[in-house]
Amino acid sequence: MFNSTAVSDFLLLEFSEVRELQFLHFSVFLMLYLAIVTGNLLIIASVALDHHLHTPMYFFLMNLAMQDLGQVSVIVPKSMINSLLNTRHIPYSGCVAQVFWFLFFISSDWCILTVMAYDRYVAICNPLHYEMVISRQACTEIIAGVWIAGFLYAGIHTIGTFATHFCSNVVNQFFCQIPQVVKLSCSGLNPLEMSNIVIGVFLTLGCFVYIVITYVHIFTTVFRLPSAKGRQKAFSTCVPHLIVCSTFIFTGCVAYLKPVSDTPSQLELIFTVIYSLIPPMLNPLIYSMRNKEIKKAISKVLRFRYFSRNI
Repeated sequence: MFNSTAVSDFLLLEFSEVRELQFLHFSVFLMLYLAIVTGNLLIIASVALDHHLHTPMYFFLMNLAMQDLGQVSVIVPKSMINSLLNTRHIPYSGCVAQVFWFLFFISSDWCILTVMAYDRYVAICNPLHYEMVISRQACTEIIAGVWIAGFLYAGIHTIGTFATHFCSNVVNQFFCQIPQVVKLSCSGLNPLEMSNIVIGVFLTLGCFVYIVITYVHIFTTVFRLPSAKGRQKAFSTCVPHLIVCSTFIFTGCVAYLKPVSDTPSQLELIFTVIYSLIPPMLNPLIYSMRNKEIKKAISKVLRFRYFSRNI
């Protein structure tokens, strides 16, 4: 038994003691990470370099890609390094940093997905007021608010998580996930962390309810469109976004709200991988493959890089 002053590091989940399987884990995570980084960097570069995409929808999409990129970069490289070096250790300060930055990116990610639903609602249901409501100044203020709220929420949540004494340092997950870290506390949930969890659950579910209500209005408006092409275009931008939001909220709630077991669970690992890695990987595919403007911009970026290498 030892308290937080004696904890100098934590032990993350070891996928396997077999060296070959450790290399397999490293290879799989490396491919996932490279796919996520490549896809999101292409989105960021395409929106930043193509002036035709300097609109609110693509501005929010670029910020979503930045959040996705940060989210996976906080947790995946350390897990890969541990498998490659056959170790499980993460410093105490590294675990604190993982909790803070992962919370910041994932909460900001969810807020941006909510903002994107509102953006689609205004564009489809009130197109004549779109430029006035979603102006450039409004976009800047919204994103600034998202980042500030993410920092505050992550900071308070991190303080609540580590303001306790730990009776173990074994984290049964491939990164410092809050439920797994809180389980190590000698005294269980402290009042600050309990209030943080309650607030987080209400805000998350509140955003999801808002997204659902928003899309009910959107689909009602879309069904009234006389043009089949117009309906198809509206669905092509709305349905993928709704799928991403549903996957995110379902797997995230299961990972955070289900009782934490004392032994590593394959089901917990699967849900954690889904909500932490799958949305950042799918977002670039969903928003680029079904969007002609993004595909054109990505083609320009790739052609520019190709010609630059051959000069």
